[in-house]
Amino acid sequence: MDYTLHHHVGAASPEAAGFQANRTRPVIKIGLDVHALFYMAVAQHDHATPGAPRRFTPEQFVPWVSSLITAGHEVHVVYESCGFGFGLQRALTAAGATCHVISPQALDESRSGVKTDGRDARTLCLRLDRYVQGNRNALSVIRVPTEAEEQRRHVSRQREQLVRHRSKMQAQGRCLLVNHGLPAPAHWWMEQTWSRLIKLLPGWIVPMLEVTRPVLLSLHAQILALSARLEAAAPREAPRGLGKLTTTILGNEVCDWKRFNNRREVSSYTGLCPGEHSSGGKRKQGHVTKHGNPRLRAALVECAWRLVRFQPQYPPVRKRMHLLGKGARATGAARKKAIVTVARHLAVDLWRIHTGQCSAAKLGLQL
Repeated sequence: MDYTLHHHVGAASPEAAGFQANRTRPVIKIGLDVHALFYMAVAQHDHATPGAPRRFTPEQFVPWVSSLITAGHEVHVVYESCGFGFGLQRALTAAGATCHVISPQALDESRSGVKTDGRDARTLCLRLDRYVQGNRNALSVIRVPTEAEEQRRHVSRQREQLVRHRSKMQAQGRCLLVNHGLPAPAHWWMEQTWSRLIKLLPGWIVPMLEVTRPVLLSLHAQILALSARLEAAAPREAPRGLGKLTTTILGNEVCDWKRFNNRREVSSYTGLCPGEHSSGGKRKQGHVTKHGNPRLRAALVECAWRLVRFQPQYPPVRKRMHLLGKGARATGAARKKAIVTVARHLAVDLWRIHTGQCSAAKLGLQL
């Protein structure tokens, strides 16, 4: 009988998965369910059955992992990206552990209807065990940005939050005006508009709007300052029509274009790929998956509409001008599908440009 182990085509190599047949150090794999006040951990020693869940405070966990490493163990940790940032991953990596952060997912695979922190940590531990042994599909590992990348990304995201707050408060003021049959210009709080509008308003409504107006003016000033800061960080050369602000936002959200190995990974991260439900001889494609970075997706769609105006000769746009051009007789659904397709092509072309695979001119983009 042949007991030879064969490496199947398409499977991750043991070296790529971090597995070595001649390991001398004992391996501990830890599944971690992270909360603000405590961590729930389940550890597995080598190939033994995972142990009972253990509860740690955030201050206790990293020193405990450090003690395991000091004792001669090789430690692997996995936890879900759950809104607490990447400080824990960086601390564990600095301590000498191998830490993976994965995208949030449903951990109750059997749909038993029972969900506890201990069960989640155990499921993560078992998946980590398969991942360490070479099954790269066991975990959906995300890329952890560097601290510098994360800080740059926070600037553009803070601007987005301020714009959202400004729009909300601006709409509240307009709602008050509309409810009483009064003129309601879009930017009612701006200096020139307010000086004309105040003459048409009854005395009782002016104090109510003056509560909101200083906040709107302050938000607007902060947005302008952040916009100028982002535009100053834009690259010198960018495709015509994209704009300095949007170009910087795209770069901040992607962090590093070289993180992608092929165009499929780019499209998947944008969430602009069509969904699919196929079985047997039937194949059905539906709406886009919206899997990935929603901010990047919104910026790409915005850029796609700009290309329709400023670069109509861009091949993906030229092919769909009968749907996207001015005066085109197309339904809203058809236009939406067309612009999403352009955005997906644009994402792949930007990846090619930033990784040096192709120049903008060869792709039909003017600088």
